[in-house]
Amino acid sequence: MSHSPSDSAMQPMGQSPGTHRIAHISLDEETILWRNADVEQERRVAIYDLIEENTFKPVRSFERGAKGPYRLKLAVQDGRLAMEVADQDETVLETLVIGLARFRRPIREYFAICDSYYQAIRKATPAEIETIDMARRGLHNNAAELLVERLEGKVETDFATARRLFTLICVLHIKG
Repeated sequence: MSHSPSDSAMQPMGQSPGTHRIAHISLDEETILWRNADVEQERRVAIYDLIEENTFKPVRSFERGAKGPYRLKLAVQDGRLAMEVADQDETVLETLVIGLARFRRPIREYFAICDSYYQAIRKATPAEIETIDMARRGLHNNAAELLVERLEGKVETDFATARRLFTLICVLHIKG
């Protein structure tokens, strides 16, 4: 069986295509606040990009024989992120719970800088837009690093996957 270049780019060396990855992701609709069209676009792009390319290996499920690909449902419950991991048959393998206290400030700052960025796109100079975008990317990167740290021992993932998951955490974080 031959693989396209995108297949091999998505997989860590030595693994078969589609093994340790998210094949489907959903967000708990009850916790989503549809802030505005810009945030909704960020959500759509993050989900699309995440499904196209990601690395996601839930450690405990893998140790119990789960092979993936996985279905992931994200929700915020009692101030914590609940990550329900299921197999392709929708059998729940485990639910990972991560406290969001350390993410409150990065989420608040990320939303504030995104608002500034979207306003700047409409009226600022290219140099001003670039400055705000660099700050936005920096905050996003720092939050992704924090997420990788918080997932340690629970989920093996890569930086790009963590960035996209952080975007989705932002969308879910504020209850409507």
